[in-house]
Amino acid sequence: MNLLITGGAGFAGSNFIRHILKKYPNYKIINLDKLTYAGNLDNLKDIEGNANYKFVKGDIVDQRTVFKICRNNKIDAIINYAAETHVDRSILDPDAFVKTDVIGTYNIMEAVKEFKISRFIQISTDEVFGSISKGLFTEDSPFLPNSPYSASKASADLLCRSYIKTYNLPVIVTHSCNFYGPYQYPEKLIPLFITNLLENKKVPLYGDGKNIREWIYVLDHCWAIDFLLHKGVVGEVYNIGTGVEKKNYQTTDIILKELGLSKDKIELIKDRPGHDRRYAVDWSKLKKLGWQPEYDFNDAIHETIRWYKQNEWWWKKLKSGQYLEYYKKQYGIY
Repeated sequence: MNLLITGGAGFAGSNFIRHILKKYPNYKIINLDKLTYAGNLDNLKDIEGNANYKFVKGDIVDQRTVFKICRNNKIDAIINYAAETHVDRSILDPDAFVKTDVIGTYNIMEAVKEFKISRFIQISTDEVFGSISKGLFTEDSPFLPNSPYSASKASADLLCRSYIKTYNLPVIVTHSCNFYGPYQYPEKLIPLFITNLLENKKVPLYGDGKNIREWIYVLDHCWAIDFLLHKGVVGEVYNIGTGVEKKNYQTTDIILKELGLSKDKIELIKDRPGHDRRYAVDWSKLKKLGWQPEYDFNDAIHETIRWYKQNEWWWKKLKSGQYLEYYKKQYGIY
């Protein structure tokens, strides 16, 4: 099978590429990535010499690039990991999110239509549903996005729906809970908190710390997308979840305990605009199809912390960059 992975130099995409090459040694992968701040070829350093792997620097917003790859490589399936994803950044710069998340997805679907590609998987988020105080979001829950990021993803998902209904395009849309694991850019809660603490810095916890997130280890998410690539029903939408819900302060406490540190390392900061209180998805549809997560949260968070402790070479140079300017300006705690 010939796969085009867009955004494959990012956190989730790079883990997926590694997963596929290990599990399916005869599959060929083209990784199309723009290499924004979150796209990092160090994420794939260990497989860059693999004969079945090829990297192409390019932007899904450029339709000609997407078409050229599909035309020249007999692509069988596309998995779209390419996205702007950080909510704080979307508040500061919505323009990039609309271009990549909406126009980029449109360009990929036009390529799927033009070259009769057999399967397209859109990687989306539970944030499109907004916040839920009790119960679970189903695949049919209405979209109520509360940030430019989640609105851009919801827009792309609706575009996917329209192409399924209008053109009978072989699209699968996934709505996942929050990822964590190795190679995650240190702006998200778990890697930011781990690396801050390893640098003897405080961790910035929004509001009262009681916002609730459902968590999935990145390798479980890779397994879910692999499963849908081979067994998912085209035209369907699938939630990807685990049932593991944690208040943000609970996740913080777990990290502190793992590192043998006290709660005085927590810095409560003012809440961000439009901050959703709770996400939680009903993933029974995917479970009935035959998938379920394999990693225990406590084991996986331990492994994640171990990875960041052992790979300072990877994250320290990232944290010397500009991505923390937002926090510095807002809170002055770095």
